[in-house]
Amino acid sequence: MSTQPVITRHLRITGRVQGVGYRWNMARQATTLGLSGWVRNRVDGSVEALVCGPGDAVQALIDWAWRGPEMARVDGVMVTEVEGGEVLEGFEQRETV
Repeated sequence: MSTQPVITRHLRITGRVQGVGYRWNMARQATTLGLSGWVRNRVDGSVEALVCGPGDAVQALIDWAWRGPEMARVDGVMVTEVEGGEVLEGFEQRETV
C-alpha cells in the first residue's frame, strides 16, 4: 500500500485520440495502476480525463497518455492540478460532452 498522498489531475489529450480505443485503453491502464476517475471524448475531438491516486501512479498514467493505444497519435497532453475534487470510486468511461 502506497503512503504517498492522493493527488488529482485533469488531463486533456489532443491528436488522433477518438475512434482508436483510447478511452477503453486508458480506463484499463488506470484500473491496473489502482487509480480512480473517469475518461470521456469531447466534441472537439479531444479526450478528457480526471485521475485520482498516488502521485507515482498518476504520473505513470500521464506518461501512458502521451503514448496511448497503438492506433492513436497523441499531439499533446495538458495536465492541470485539481484541488479538493469529487470523491471518485473506480475508473469509468463517461458520455461524450
